[in-house]
Amino acid sequence: MTMTPQTLLASARSDTRPVIAMSEGEDPRIVEGALAARDAGIADVILVGDHAAVTAQLAGIGRSATDGVSVHDPATSDLTPALADAFLELRKHKGVDLDRARREVRNPLVYAAMLVRSGHAAGTVGGAVAATPDIVRAALQVIGKAEDAPLVSSFFLLFPPSDAGRPMVYADCGLVIDPSSEDQAAIAAASGKSCKALLETDPKVAFLSFSTKGSARHAMVDKVSAAAALFAKQHPDIPSDGEVQFDTAFVPSVAARKAPDSAVAGGANVMIFPSLDAGNIAYKITQRLGGYTAIGPILQGLRQPANDLSRGCSAEDVTTMIAVTVKQAAGS
Repeated sequence: MTMTPQTLLASARSDTRPVIAMSEGEDPRIVEGALAARDAGIADVILVGDHAAVTAQLAGIGRSATDGVSVHDPATSDLTPALADAFLELRKHKGVDLDRARREVRNPLVYAAMLVRSGHAAGTVGGAVAATPDIVRAALQVIGKAEDAPLVSSFFLLFPPSDAGRPMVYADCGLVIDPSSEDQAAIAAASGKSCKALLETDPKVAFLSFSTKGSARHAMVDKVSAAAALFAKQHPDIPSDGEVQFDTAFVPSVAARKAPDSAVAGGANVMIFPSLDAGNIAYKITQRLGGYTAIGPILQGLRQPANDLSRGCSAEDVTTMIAVTVKQAAGS
């Protein structure tokens, strides 16, 4: 079965719904998307924010906090004192004292991340209002990098406009600006796991460049080639190739001419970009001109899931990101 946004939602449903903390519970898109996830049996949700503002949003669509939907106001929550104490223990080596810990935990982004760290939630989603650096900062400071992850990176899921195409992982398109060869190899390893977990298909990894197999010579090409070689050595069980141009990675007829001996060319589903410039531009072109559905940026390499939304997201995007977070939590 080829994964689609609809089958992704279906695959995240379970009888035991995990709790996902929504750090921007005052935003109407967050409220609508979170309620849709709850109603679909994907997750129970905590809406974090000013209590009056969140309940007003709920009332505006004829809903209220009920079974599976709760409202947490960091300024008044019974959990805030304990979370502040836990934050103090976590960050006191950085000079944080109790007064600062209490202030920090009243920040909804930090509060939601602390809910995850303390076991009150399986993951957190934000970014409809806050910028990516703020979302990532809270996740790194509170949830932290997974012990086996060299770095935290991000990716997008790209779903084709028809069943004739194939869904893909694009990385890194939202976080690591200028990855080294070692970084690219690590991003590829994490992205391969994400492909398997979320798209439920085996990864075929392409390291992208403006060159295919030495057709051009430049230090930027060398960096990608080194990344591909390092990944192939570290993960010989995962089909991969590089450096290759996008058309070689994606189009079978082009692959037959440019890289006829490649096990990946023409059928790659994990695209590793040489820089954030390239990745971010590429996913937007794929989305806007190609008609693909883009879900992300999704973070990988954390101890527990914390994900970022585009500030232009819709309520449907919120629901899908909750489903992604649930599937990540199931595999963590």
